[in-house]
Amino acid sequence: MASFEQDLHRPSHSIEDPPPPKNRPIIEIADAEDLKRKSKRVASLDIFRGLTVAIMILVDDAGGEWPVIAHAPWNGCNLADFVMPFFLFIVGMAIPLSLKRIPNRLLAVKRVMIRTLKLLFWGILLQGGYSHAPDKLTYGVDMKHIRWCGILQRIALAYVIVSLLEILTKNAKVVTESPDHLSIFKLYCWQWLLGICILGIYLIVIYTTYVPDWVYTVKDIDSRDYGKVFAVKCGTRGRLDPPCNAVGYIDRQVLGINHMYQHPAWKRSKACTYDSPHAGPFRKDAPSWCHGPFEPEGILSSISAILSTIIGVHFGHVLVHMKSHLDRIKQWVAMGASLLVLGIVMHFSHAIPLNKQLYSFSYVCVTAGAAHVDIIGLCYLFLPLEWIGKNAMLVYVMAAAGIFAGFFNGWYYESPNNTLVYWIRKHIFINVWHSERVGILLYVIFAEILFWALVAGILHCLGIYWKL
Repeated sequence: MASFEQDLHRPSHSIEDPPPPKNRPIIEIADAEDLKRKSKRVASLDIFRGLTVAIMILVDDAGGEWPVIAHAPWNGCNLADFVMPFFLFIVGMAIPLSLKRIPNRLLAVKRVMIRTLKLLFWGILLQGGYSHAPDKLTYGVDMKHIRWCGILQRIALAYVIVSLLEILTKNAKVVTESPDHLSIFKLYCWQWLLGICILGIYLIVIYTTYVPDWVYTVKDIDSRDYGKVFAVKCGTRGRLDPPCNAVGYIDRQVLGINHMYQHPAWKRSKACTYDSPHAGPFRKDAPSWCHGPFEPEGILSSISAILSTIIGVHFGHVLVHMKSHLDRIKQWVAMGASLLVLGIVMHFSHAIPLNKQLYSFSYVCVTAGAAHVDIIGLCYLFLPLEWIGKNAMLVYVMAAAGIFAGFFNGWYYESPNNTLVYWIRKHIFINVWHSERVGILLYVIFAEILFWALVAGILHCLGIYWKL
C-alpha cells in the first residue's frame, strides 16, 4: 500500500504503443525507454490504491452504522473484505515496475529488506496496541498482550517473499510470440510454482490439522465478561467454522492467545447476537467461542494471502512486457473473469466458501478477479483518488489509523467527549440530517475522505510524498 513505485509516475506522451511487427516477439524484457513510455499507464495504480484507502476509511468509520459494508461476520464477502486483497494485489503489480529499474541485485535486495522492516515497524506500532487513537487519550501497550499481526505486517510478508523471487528470476529469457498468449506464464513459471506450493500447503494444513478443545480467558477490559474463562469443544479436523478451524488453532499455538485480535467480526454473527449483522449484546445461549479472540491477519491466512500478491505480479508483468495495450486488456480480462467465475462457483457449490478471515482460495479468486476491473483504465477521471494513492501511507496513518483525529481529540473543553471532532460530527452532519447513520456516513465521506484527498492534492502540488 505504500508508494513503492512513485518514481515511475512521470507523465509520458503516449499511453498505448503501436502493435509490434509480425516477426517481433510479443514479449521482451523492457528497457528504460519502455518503462518511461508506459509510466503514464502506472497512474492507474495510484488511483486504485487511493480508492482502496478511501474504502478502508469508509468501512472502518461508517461500518458500525452500515454493517452491509463492514466485514462479513464469517462466510461471505462485503465491501470491507476487498480492502486487504486489493492492497496485496496493488503491491504485487508494483513489484515488476519498481524492480525492473534496479539492475543490481544486491541493491534491489537491500531496498526490499529496508521497506519490509519499515512496514513491520509501522504495522506493530499502529495495530500492536501502542496507539489507542482516536478515541482513547492514552498510549502504550502491555508486551504480554501486544498484537504481532496486522495489515502492514501481512503486506510486508507477501512483499518480501514475492519481491525476492522476482529479483532471483528477473534474468529470464525472451519468449517469442505465442498464439495462445501463454508466454508470460511460461516466462515467470517460478512465481506460479510458488503459488501452487502455497495453495497446496494451505489446503493440506487447513483440511488435515487436528484441532483440539481449547480454553481462554476474556482479556477485553471493555467486555462485561472480562476475566471469565470459557471452554470451546472441538476435537475435529477439516472444519471451516469459527471455533474449530486450523487457522485459529495455529495462531493460538504459535502467536499465543493473548497476542490475537480481541474483536473479531464473528462476534456479529447470528449465533452470537440477535442484532446481527450489527454488533450487540450476546445472546443468552451464545456459544462459548463468541467471546474468544481470532487473528484475521494470522499466520496460515497470511501465507494464503501471498497468492493475491502473486496474481498482482502477473498483472504487472503483463503491463511491463506486452507492447500492445489491446493485448494487455485481453490478458487482464481473461484472467480476471476466470478468477471471478472460479471463486463464485466454489462458494455457491459449497466446496470452498468465501471467507476473508480464513483467506480461503475462493476468496483469493473473487477479490483478485474484482481487482482487474480497476486497472483497465476506467477510473482516470477520479483525480482525488490519485492524490490519495500518491500519499497512501500518510493517509493510512493519519486517517485510517486515526492518528490525526486522536491528536485533535487530545484538545477538549471540560470533558474528553467535548472535542472538535465530536462537535463537527454531531452538529454539522448528524443534527442537520436528523439521522446518526446518514450523518456519520456523510462525515466520513466529506470530513475524512474528501478532506484527506485535498490535503494529499496540496502535498502533490508541493512534491511532498511519504514513501517507504
